[in-house]
Amino acid sequence: MSNDLIRVSGLKKTFSVPAGELHAVDGVDFTVPRGGTIGVVGESGCGKSTLGRLLSMLLDATEGEIWFDGENITQRLPKKQAMAYKKRIQMVFQDPFSSLNPRMTTFDTIIEPLNIHKVGTLKEREEKVYRLMETVGLSERFVNSYPHELDGGRRQRIGIARALALDPEFVVCDEPVSALDVSIQAQILNLLKRLQQRHNYTYLFITHDLAVVKHISNEVLVMYLGQMVEKAPTDELFRNPRHPYTQALLSAIPIPSLDEKKPRVLLKGELTSPIDPKPECRFAPRCPYAQEDCHCSVPEITDLGGGHTIRCFHPLG
Repeated sequence: MSNDLIRVSGLKKTFSVPAGELHAVDGVDFTVPRGGTIGVVGESGCGKSTLGRLLSMLLDATEGEIWFDGENITQRLPKKQAMAYKKRIQMVFQDPFSSLNPRMTTFDTIIEPLNIHKVGTLKEREEKVYRLMETVGLSERFVNSYPHELDGGRRQRIGIARALALDPEFVVCDEPVSALDVSIQAQILNLLKRLQQRHNYTYLFITHDLAVVKHISNEVLVMYLGQMVEKAPTDELFRNPRHPYTQALLSAIPIPSLDEKKPRVLLKGELTSPIDPKPECRFAPRCPYAQEDCHCSVPEITDLGGGHTIRCFHPLG
């Protein structure tokens, strides 16, 4: 039996817009082992959140397959079976304010998924709300508070408690700390790691902050305009980035020192449009190492060994 909880193969998602077809996710392949964390990084608009929504069954894929615990969940499933899988896959959203209903108290928000899936008796559901609040470090005195009465950290703890209410196996974390202060970010990240160690959760962690992804992920997937351009174990990616785009992202990580400096890789040129993109490397217009063949065809995924893969005609050494 495979240890992979999630297996994604050739996943694509396009949206019809007046100018043509927008390729939000375009041919992504990866696996996530049980109890592991894969980080997904890239600039805004690269398809990270769309990928998360596809894996959460909030969007239907245009092409490709998502296998969850050996079952293809991209095919049309009977409603009862689909609900059972949605119970096992939950999502923590980016904005801890807009993702909560302003008319619902903390108690109402956390108990809602338990009510929808009719978990246990009413008394058992109510007791579980208080247990979840304790688990995520939320004081019982906030049980009847509304979102506008709480700070960002407490609101995000509510979002995490709601996501964990149904005891999921797989949690998609869509930039769950980007809207929070740095000190609160650390608290939420450490909370997610403790919960994973305690309950063996499997995470897909979406972020644009490479320092965050290094802290929490076992493996990192780098996306650019809907495509996966590099994937490797976290230590390997930070030590030996082979794609020019990955190198540019890593060079932008600030160093907490006034004396130490590192060279920045500054990207120039225009972004390729994700609407009906040309048959070329999508990074080529901004790549300082682009050659003629980069503008003539789309590079395939190349396996560099050791779990390190790259989409590039001329990997950097």
